[in-house]
Amino acid sequence: MAKRVLVVEDEAPIRELISLNLRLSDCQVDEAESAEKALTLIETNQPYDVAILDVMLPGMNGFSLCETIRRQNNSIGIIILSAKSQEQDKIQGLSIGADDYMTKPFSVSELLARVEALCRRVGRTAPEQTSQQADRIQSGIFALDRKSRILYKRDQPIDLTQVEFQIMELFFENQGTAMVREKILEGVWGENYFGDVKIVDVNIRRLRMKIEDEPSSPQHILTVWGYGYRWKG
Repeated sequence: MAKRVLVVEDEAPIRELISLNLRLSDCQVDEAESAEKALTLIETNQPYDVAILDVMLPGMNGFSLCETIRRQNNSIGIIILSAKSQEQDKIQGLSIGADDYMTKPFSVSELLARVEALCRRVGRTAPEQTSQQADRIQSGIFALDRKSRILYKRDQPIDLTQVEFQIMELFFENQGTAMVREKILEGVWGENYFGDVKIVDVNIRRLRMKIEDEPSSPQHILTVWGYGYRWKG
């Protein structure tokens, strides 16, 4: 099945360049020059695998659009594009639910590679689960259901993005093992990912807000200082 991608960019030459290259890579592409049009397309069309959002849009900006999309849909992959390269802008984009962040100017081939990697993670183009993998993994008060892609805490479902789910899947498969950030990055984002390892830290903060009773004093996603993180069920 062809990957479905929504490109939201108000600068026509950039939008058309991205869309052309995606179509040459056998993607089905819809284009929007504003957040408002993007939301209309999302509401009326078949589900998208990935949305590529520019930050500086007329009207609602890309950050607000990202938040709006994420409130309605945890399964779509979101890549934010911005001319802003400051660290706080990257962190803001990732904190509100984006899966990836690229600063302009960017390599089109790198963007295509990230779209492909994100599609593999977020579902419909993912490889089939092997027979050796259990459908459900228990860890203390938590259960990870691979079939439904849902994490449960005391039998209550927790809404996770697909990237967050995959981080939890990696933790459950390596319970009690200290994992370096680079290992988490490779396991979730892929070995050829070009981005910053800080994307791991931002997602860990988001996960702690969702699963810990006291996020400021985590009991399950533990920091291994100077190294990475360790899961304790």
